[in-house]
Amino acid sequence: MENAPISTHPIRLRVNGRDVMVDAAAQTPLLYILRNDLELNGPKFGCGLGECGACAVLIGDRAARSCTVPLSAVGDRAVTTLEGLGDIDNPHPVQQAFIAHNAAQCGYCLNGMIIATVALLRRNPRPTETEIRAALRHHLCRCGTHLEILSAVRAAAMLSAASASNSSGDDP
Repeated sequence: MENAPISTHPIRLRVNGRDVMVDAAAQTPLLYILRNDLELNGPKFGCGLGECGACAVLIGDRAARSCTVPLSAVGDRAVTTLEGLGDIDNPHPVQQAFIAHNAAQCGYCLNGMIIATVALLRRNPRPTETEIRAALRHHLCRCGTHLEILSAVRAAAMLSAASASNSSGDDP
């Protein structure tokens, strides 16, 4: 018996602040659309099983493993990739902290580390060391830049806390 053709249809997504239409099957992993159709290189294909974190994106304000999220699960929630956080001329504060603290070697895990950090700081602008480590515990770095990554996350948290204080009217 031959396999039936996979049915595709137009699907609207909001990615990095813009609406896009893709023609795909509802069960297509979000990662494939982001990388292949939208040519976004921030999320990486690592394990394909949702284990390593290289493919992380923000769906709403939550970090998600895009290799295991089918398009049908995204719905009308906004998707933000590494490219949607900032750019070379105006990096996101978390991206800037990672640069300032040399938290990269090969760079393959950085997408997931940065996305996880942004999600953490959106939930909690003043995380403890234990909360930082818990937020990153399922993101694999094979190069051993863990200390630099933790330093960058602490620095980003300090910036986030200062920003939260300033926006709430508190004195710095």
